[in-house]
Formats: sequence, structure tokens, C-alpha cells
Amino acid sequence: MREYHKKTKDDAKSTHRIALVGNPNVGKSAIFSLLTGRYVTVSNYPGTTVEVTNGNVTISKKKFLITDTPGVNSLVPMSEDEKVTRDILLEEEMAAVTQVADAKNMKRSLFLTLQLIEMGLPIVIALNMRDESLSRGIDIREETLKDILGVQVVSTIAIQKKGIDALRKTILNPKISNFKFFYDPNIEEYISKIAALLPDSNISKRSIALMILSGDKTLKKWLHKNMGEESISLAENFRDKASEKYSLPLSYVISEQRLKVVDEILEKVFTKTPVSEARLSVFPGLARQAGKLTTHRIWGYPFLFLVIFGIYEFVGKFGAGILVDLIEKDIFNGYLNPLAEKAVTALIPVKFLQELLVGPYGILTMAITYAIAIILPITATFFIAFAILEDSGYLPRLAVMLNRTFRTMGLNGKAVLPMILGLGCDTMATLTTRILDTRKERLIATLLLALGVPCSAQLGVIMGMFGKQPISAMLIWGSTIVAVMIFVGFMAAKILPGQQADFMLEIPPLRLPRFSNVLVKTMVRIEWYLKEAVPLFILGTLILFTADKTKILPFIEKIASPVVTGLLGLPPQTTGSFIIGFLRRDYGAAGLFSLQKQGLLNTEQIVVSLVTITLFIPCIANLFVIIKERGMKTALAITAFIFPFSFLVGGILHRILLWLKIFS
Repeated sequence: MREYHKKTKDDAKSTHRIALVGNPNVGKSAIFSLLTGRYVTVSNYPGTTVEVTNGNVTISKKKFLITDTPGVNSLVPMSEDEKVTRDILLEEEMAAVTQVADAKNMKRSLFLTLQLIEMGLPIVIALNMRDESLSRGIDIREETLKDILGVQVVSTIAIQKKGIDALRKTILNPKISNFKFFYDPNIEEYISKIAALLPDSNISKRSIALMILSGDKTLKKWLHKNMGEESISLAENFRDKASEKYSLPLSYVISEQRLKVVDEILEKVFTKTPVSEARLSVFPGLARQAGKLTTHRIWGYPFLFLVIFGIYEFVGKFGAGILVDLIEKDIFNGYLNPLAEKAVTALIPVKFLQELLVGPYGILTMAITYAIAIILPITATFFIAFAILEDSGYLPRLAVMLNRTFRTMGLNGKAVLPMILGLGCDTMATLTTRILDTRKERLIATLLLALGVPCSAQLGVIMGMFGKQPISAMLIWGSTIVAVMIFVGFMAAKILPGQQADFMLEIPPLRLPRFSNVLVKTMVRIEWYLKEAVPLFILGTLILFTADKTKILPFIEKIASPVVTGLLGLPPQTTGSFIIGFLRRDYGAAGLFSLQKQGLLNTEQIVVSLVTITLFIPCIANLFVIIKERGMKTALAITAFIFPFSFLVGGILHRILLWLKIFS
């Protein structure tokens, strides 16, 4: 679990800074967590929407502030994430830069290493995922790599916590590389000319000159802050003259010449030998076959349905059935609630306060019972299932498999990741839409998250409700939600102006999930649920209590009756669930769950109500984030569209199910 705290000015002066840098999906954040432990802070980098994580660590009585920078493929920025990482290195004085390198993809890692070397920074290289590189027959001669680059190199396996102690010690003695490499004479000539115009900074003039030659437009703000207009104009003139001598863009020429140096290094330190199945244990062989199966354009879908069925059994049957019955019936309704009612009645003579605490809309009998007895067992089992999917490496494969579908909605494959994260929390997933390259993609992804991606707590309750229904009910719900999202995404892609970007994603190998990792992730999410959700459950109960006492709730039920009972075919009591669903989606679903347990909803009504509440307006926390990220007008437009649209879809589905008589 993470704790948040503020550093004092005195701490800042005595603390040395370290930046963790690396390509996306190389285990950088895992190493950051192992180095820093619990004490971290998360904040937006100044002037951006990109979050940067900082953490403190003391090594040999020396204090360090470690910054986990966003994953990058290059330090000539092509995205806001890459710009933030480059700016941290450019503007902050670093005692060391620890590059987390993917040991099984050294070409990509060394391309970044060369740029760090050009910056003249003290570097330590952590060769992570060494177990996976060795299982693929990849051997990296670390001592040779150390000698060539002149920096410290440490092997690590972050998921097994191996090599972390050695990395801590190595961080104390980083080295500035003595490795020299050169570009063709024309580029070298203009590097020298531009470097002569540049002021001193935290990185070398040579690296800044190369950024200018590469046409880095994101550097302009720094240039105007630190140089005169005449010098900037002269530097740009040098860049234009250098570009004239090549038929290809100068940035491409520079990258190609860097890659040539990378290949020369790899020839000396990298060996790949064929690995026969006989030399492998049964698990790596099965993992490779399963890895191919999970992304296959045909067989990947049966595998996906198998995963969904497993979650359905674990969350829907075990979590919502066995655990909820045990905790709600035996513990809360059988023991705790009767005891609370007796205690409140005996100690508090005022009837109004008694009903506030233990009445039909009481804080103890409704809010706490819903939050702990009904929702917590379901969300806890879902958190476990989701952590297993994360730790196994299946989620990126799911993103690849669904990429083609997402492209029909005007999104590149990156958008699959926020959608998957939305199954954890739509609010946080909306923040991650920042990784998308265009405004159009960010708008579409935000709309789809608000519209049809149920958060983990709500999805857990939904799975729990379907656990007591035929599996056909869940399939109709799921296919309806998917069809609606594809339709809305397709139409949004046609209506909204703009283009979609290309999709690149590093696919990790399938692994057996580690119990410790699953446990930690589950406990962190349960802690988040208890801190964030329970207070909102209490707030929602207070609103229902107030609405009931002031006769507003019956009035709203009467006003909404033509829609809820006429259009959707649901009992009037479900109105309260939709009202409270705006505060928190899973609370609205929990109200439906309670009505189901009372026998007030049949299977057809359960499907219709769950489709409607899944497509219902975003919860209030997500709405605030949409306002923050996309602006008030966009947030109101999304809400104005979703509210009537969800009831329209629910009404159409109600008519179709009645016509087909599927559940009759």
C-alpha cells in the first residue's frame, strides 16, 4: 500500500535525485516500487496532464528522491509522455539516471541508452527480465557491455525481487559513460556549430544540438527561455542547411545512424541460440503455445469466453453467492444488524435518529450492509480475478486481439488499455486517455468509458446478479453493451473530425501469476474501495433517507414511472437505484441486487435494468474528471447524450425480449 506525504524544504536540499528511465512495459514501475517501498507521491508534472511518481529511499544513510518517469521510446519527444521525461532530465539535476532495459529486447533499449549517453548523465543500467531473455536463448555478456559503455550494469528480475539489492548499491556509484560514437561528417559539423550557440544545462550541448537537428518542436519553449532570438534563428538556419544535404528527413537519418551503432554493440554483447522444446520445462512450452492461442484471430475468442466464464463462476457464483450469503445472512442480518437495532433503540430514544441509523434507509442497516456485506465480497473476488489477469500478461494480449474492432470506432489499439483499466475504475481510466495521440481519440475513448465500461465494483455486482440467472442472461447483457459501444464509437468516429494514430504495444510473455503480487494488488484495491466507496455509500443513503422523509423519493418515482415502468417495464422501486447510481454506479447496481434478492425482478427485468444502469450517466467522480480533462461543455454534452440514450436502449431491449419471449 502507498502512503502520501510532503517533503520539507530541508529534506529537498539533502536529497539526491534519481530518475528511472525506460521504454514502456519494461518493469520500470515494479523496480520503482521495490526501491521506494510505501512512501510515494503522485502528481501532475507542471504544465501537463502527465502524472509523475516520486518516492524516497535511503541507501547507506544517503537520501534519494527517485522519480519514475513515463515510458519512452525516444528522448526526441513524439508524445506528451516523452516530452515530460525529456524535460525532467533537461531541467532537473540528477545524481543518477537508472535505465531499466528489457533484456530480451536490447536493440530498443540500447537506442535509448545512446541518447542518455549523449546527454552526459551518470548512468546505471538495470537489465530487467533476465529470466525471460535466458528462456528465449538470449545471452547478454554483461562485462563486455560494461567495458564498451563504461557504465554500471546490473541484472534484475523485478517480479521475483532479484537483483534489487545489487541495484541499490550500484546507484551509489553511477558513472558518466566514456563511450564515444560519431555521425557522418555533415551532421557532426552542424552539431558543433549549434552546440557553440547553446548555454550550459543539466544535459550536454551535443544532445540538445541533436534534438534541434532532429526537428524537436517541443524544445522551443526551453530555447526561448535560455537563448536569444538571434541565436535561435541561427541554430534553426544551421538545421535547415544540414537537412538540405539529405533526401530523407534529418531525424530519420540520425536515428538510422544511431541504430547502426546499436547493431555494432549488439554484435559484441548479444548471442541468440535456438532453444529446443527438449531443453525447456513444460511451463515455458505451454506458455508459448498459450501466448499464440490468446492472440489468434479465431481461437483467441474461445479463450476469451473461457476467461469470462471463469470470472463468472468465481465472482458470480462464489463471491456473490456463497460469500454474500455467508456475510449478509449469517453475519449481518443474523447477528450484527439485530444487535445494532437493539443498541440504537436502547441508547437513542429519538425515533428520527433511530431510523437514520437502523431504518430502511439507515446508515448501518443499508449503507454499511450494502458496502461490506454485499459489495465487498463481490468486488474482492473481482479484484483477485483482475489481478490474476494483470500478472499473467493476458491483458496486453486482449488489447492486441481486440485492436481490429477498436479501429472501427476511430481508435488505435492504445485505447484498448484505458478500456481495460476502466474495468478497474472509470475515473482513473479517463485520466489514462492522455496516452492517446489525438484529441479525437481522447474524446471517443472518454465517451465510451462514460457510456458502457462498468467499473470493477459495478461489474462485480452485475456478475453477482447474473450468478443466480441462466448464463444466457449475461450473454445478452454483454452482447448488448458491446454492440452499443461499437455503434456509438463508429458514429462518433464519423462525426468527430480528426485522424487516428498507429498502434504499437510490447507484448510480455504469459506467466503464472505470483501469489504475492496478486495479494498486494488485491489488498491495495480493497483499501481504495473502503476509503473511496464506503463514504459515498453513506452519502447516498443519506440522500435516499432525506428524499424518503421529505416525500421527494415517492414523487420522483411517480414522475419517473412512465419511463421506468412504461418504457423499461421495471417496478417503480428501481427508480431509487438509478437516482443513486449517479453518485456511484455500484451503489445503483447494489440497489438492483437487493430488489433481485427480494424477488421483485424477474430475469427479463434484471437484464433490462442492468443494461440501462451500465449505460447510465457516469458517476459523479468520473463526471468531475471528465470536466477536468475535457472541459465543462464536453462533460455536459456527454451526459446529455448518455442519459436519454441509456433509457432508449433499455426500452428497445425490453420490447425485443418481450417479443422473442426468451425468458418466458
